[in-house]
Amino acid sequence: MWDKTSTYLSLTLETKSNIILDELDFSILSHLQGDGRMSFTVIADKLNVSIGTVRSRFNKLITDGTVNIVGRINPDKVGFHAYAHIAVCIRPARLKEAVAEKINQRREVSFLAMTSGDYDLEVNVMCKDNDHLVQFVDDISNIEGVFQTKTTLYFKVYKYAQPDLNLLK
Repeated sequence: MWDKTSTYLSLTLETKSNIILDELDFSILSHLQGDGRMSFTVIADKLNVSIGTVRSRFNKLITDGTVNIVGRINPDKVGFHAYAHIAVCIRPARLKEAVAEKINQRREVSFLAMTSGDYDLEVNVMCKDNDHLVQFVDDISNIEGVFQTKTTLYFKVYKYAQPDLNLLK
């Protein structure tokens, strides 16, 4: 279901059109995805570059928002037992941004995106239990503009991962 360790570092890549990553940047990121605690010394040895080069590249990736290092927690092991996907339909459509902003402020939200199709927003949430989840759905259903919601419970998560950087090569 989850990685055997309950806590590990996660890399979040954000695409920005004016940021150009070269092969060394991708190599550094790939090593950190494999082991988020890998030292700059080890990465430098593996890539045959100086520690200073790895450090400066890493700092540039942090500064320009390409990478964000966070501790990823196994939700089930720390007490989140209701993980769900909620599709949200908004009427009138001009309220999409306002509704998304309000939902985004909720601490239970782990993923939020505007979508095409029958629903306007896709929301993934982690709640303590089903009662907490029901309260969350009730709360967002009362936001002005929320016309309809459709909740799908995740009974068992088989994979929860960051994107494979090798797909971009």
